[in-house]
Amino acid sequence: MTDRDPFPDPALDPAAMRKQYRADGLTEQDLVTHPMDQFARWFEDAARAALHGTLYEPNAMVVSTADATGRPSSRTVLMKQYDTEGFVFYTNYGSRKARDLAANPHVCLLFPWHPLARQVIVTGTARRTGRDETAAYFRTRPHGSQLGAWASAQSTVIASRTELDTAYAELEARYPEGEQVPVPPHWGGFRVVPDTVEFWQGRENRLHDRLRYVSRPDGAWDVERLSP
Repeated sequence: MTDRDPFPDPALDPAAMRKQYRADGLTEQDLVTHPMDQFARWFEDAARAALHGTLYEPNAMVVSTADATGRPSSRTVLMKQYDTEGFVFYTNYGSRKARDLAANPHVCLLFPWHPLARQVIVTGTARRTGRDETAAYFRTRPHGSQLGAWASAQSTVIASRTELDTAYAELEARYPEGEQVPVPPHWGGFRVVPDTVEFWQGRENRLHDRLRYVSRPDGAWDVERLSP
């Protein structure tokens, strides 16, 4: 297909794909004082939608980082905790995102809850979680996921899938089901401390509601409305 070739099926033409959002709006009066409390409200809605099969993995978020030269990269990871201090995810500290964050701790998170016509967009800074917190979470992971954290040198080039499967099989033999797997020293968490948290609600005619919390030096939050 060249740049000028028409799509053989109009239904496959991205320029013709349109979804008219008809959700209720979001007003300043709808918001609570702290953005993490507001996030908790929306996350509960997303989790309930997942229970009913209308939304997949409500804790999935796009994590965008940039390296020391400013070159960006994005990937989807699973948020594993949120509280008044921010959002936590776990990764291999040798991965590209971890290397980016070591050089440039500024990060953006995006929760894409499309079936609800909602997004939450977070900007902030990332810092590593403590080893005790990391170990406590690691122990809750399924046995296979614990082995996987050892088997994969995340983001590195490997020769084949066989190389990965072989590494996993060797670990599975060393640490059979029921035996404790040590926490990898190269694996752990990041907590993203937000500077801004935007709540995006889809509306008709692309006139969406966008309300953004902005942190103040005294720890309080201002709310501003953004044009869609």
